This record gives sequence, C-alpha cells and structure tokens, in this order.
Amino acid sequence: VQLVESGGGLVQPGGSLRLSCAASGRTLSDFAVAWFRQAPGKERDWVASLSKSGGYTYYADSVKGRFTISRDTAKNTAYLRMNSLTPEDTAVYYCAADLAWHGSESHLYNYWGQGTQVIVSS
Repeated sequence: VQLVESGGGLVQPGGSLRLSCAASGRTLSDFAVAWFRQAPGKERDWVASLSKSGGYTYYADSVKGRFTISRDTAKNTAYLRMNSLTPEDTAVYYCAADLAWHGSESHLYNYWGQGTQVIVSS
C-alpha cells in the first residue's frame, strides 16, 4: 500500500487542522493505521492508532481529547483531526500502516507516507 499525507500547514494557536492519509494499491481497512510526528531535533513520537476494524482508537496523552483518528472506507483515506493546537504540536506528521497491530511501536510499521508539515504559530 502507498500512503500520501496532506492537509498540513500554518495555523494559529487554538486553531484546527485535518490531516489526510490517502491510500492506494490496497484497501486501507485491511490495515491498522497510526499517526506519528517528529518535531525538529526530536525523535519521532506516536500520536494515535486505529484498529483494522475501525472500532478501537488509542491516543498519546499529549493529544488525548484534542485529536481524533478516523478512517473513511469509501475514500480509502485515514484522517487526523487536530483541535486546540499549540506550538508544541509543531512537527512533521506521518501516517503509517501495517497488516498487524503495532500500537505505538513505530519501528514495526512497514508502510509510511512522506509526511506533512504542521506549524502552529501566531
């Protein structure tokens, strides 16, 4: 499966963005999906995961209550809705997928997008 992220950009603190992860080559519902992010000079951090069934979602404590991971089967696309953004959310955001469930273990995901930049600044 090939993954392409979009939807990043510059947003003011307190604002919202919705990131998209469009899949091609395979049906995305065959995969568990996750979002990760990497801020400048920092390691890649896990943000959220979605089970294959779409029935289970998990979030890092830093984004819980503000971010929502979801999937549109008809569009073969996963999303990350981000609300109440702060400068600490500034990072390159990556979507990842795998046939197996890996939760927050980034090194176990076999499929990655190229990333989309999110900058939260006034």
